[in-house]
Order: sequence, then structure tokens, then C-alpha cells
Amino acid sequence: MRISLTLLLQVAGVMHLGLLSAGLLMPQVVNMRAHLAGLPAFIRQLFWVYYSFIALCLVGFSVITIVFAETLASGSTLARALCVFFAVFWTLRLLVATFVFDMRPYITSTARRIGYHALNIVFIYLPVVYGLAASRP
Repeated sequence: MRISLTLLLQVAGVMHLGLLSAGLLMPQVVNMRAHLAGLPAFIRQLFWVYYSFIALCLVGFSVITIVFAETLASGSTLARALCVFFAVFWTLRLLVATFVFDMRPYITSTARRIGYHALNIVFIYLPVVYGLAASRP
């Protein structure tokens, strides 16, 4: 049985919602309010605005990928360009997750360890699938 690129993209779209869910849990998991409390008000506000914009991007990436999965899989010039952008975006995010962020202080339970590894699987899946779609002739 051969899995269609459209289905793989739809799964990617749903995975964005999973990342959004994980992102909504993160402030509590890492005690973000306490960490931000000592910062000036502007920096705290800036952080929360950026955090909100990231959530908006995840929703947008999800909706575009789910609703337009067939179009993204079509190989049209615009579809390929968008898939290149998504592939580069998620590749860079994977590199940051691997080489910049030190999550060890926050991986304090089996559930968090499983969640962390699940996130990394998503961060690998997304650039691979978008890369496949981008390379479609």
C-alpha cells in the first residue's frame, strides 16, 4: 500500500496542532511566569506577543496544510515554494532544538521525556514531508 503525499501533508497539518497544544502547556511546565517576573514589563510583554504570534503561525501552517494538502502536493510553483519555506523553517527549528536548547532541567519525568521525544519526531517529520512535496516535479 502506498501512502499519498496528500495524506502525509494532512498528517503534518494535524501535527502543527499538536505542537500548538504542547506550546500551550509549556509555560506551566517550565514555570515561565516566574522566570519572566524579574524582567522589565516591556520585555515580558514582548515575549508574550512573540509567543502569541508563534501560536498564530502554527494555526496558519496547520490550516493551510490541511485544507490545501492536495494543492501543496500538486507540484505547482507556488506549492513547491511554500513547501520549501516550510521545510527550511522546520529544519532550522530542528537544528535549534538539537543544538541550542538545553531541555534537561525540564525533562523531569517519564511523561515529559516521552513528550520531548515526540516533539523531536514531529520536528523530523515536518521537514521531511515538506521536502518531499517541494521536490515533486
